[in-house]
Amino acid sequence: MKPKIDSTSFGSITVDGKTYEYDILIRLNGQVEKREKQLSKELYGTSHKVSLEEAKYIYEEGTEKLIIGTGQTGFVKLSEEAEDFFRKKNCGVELFPTPWAIERWNELEGRITAMFHVTC
Repeated sequence: MKPKIDSTSFGSITVDGKTYEYDILIRLNGQVEKREKQLSKELYGTSHKVSLEEAKYIYEEGTEKLIIGTGQTGFVKLSEEAEDFFRKKNCGVELFPTPWAIERWNELEGRITAMFHVTC
């Protein structure tokens, strides 16, 4: 079942009443897990650019759309390699500042996953 995102503020996100003080992924089955941002940080020195390795970790077979919360003010971007990877998987990607991304997440239906950055 798809969880509802209640709110976000700098450094946290609340999903179905539980607050997480770190970046999260929401899987197709609704499971919330901590983002493996070191997969991007090791390559770029920052978690504000999603690497191909992190894109492969985020993606689940059958995902039709990925929502990315790019941070409170929208710093996170996809690398060109990550963009190409999602395109080849026919997985649409929508990037919005995290407050807007949670609105989009809550209104969408279907085979959707998400990654939310909770700072910057």
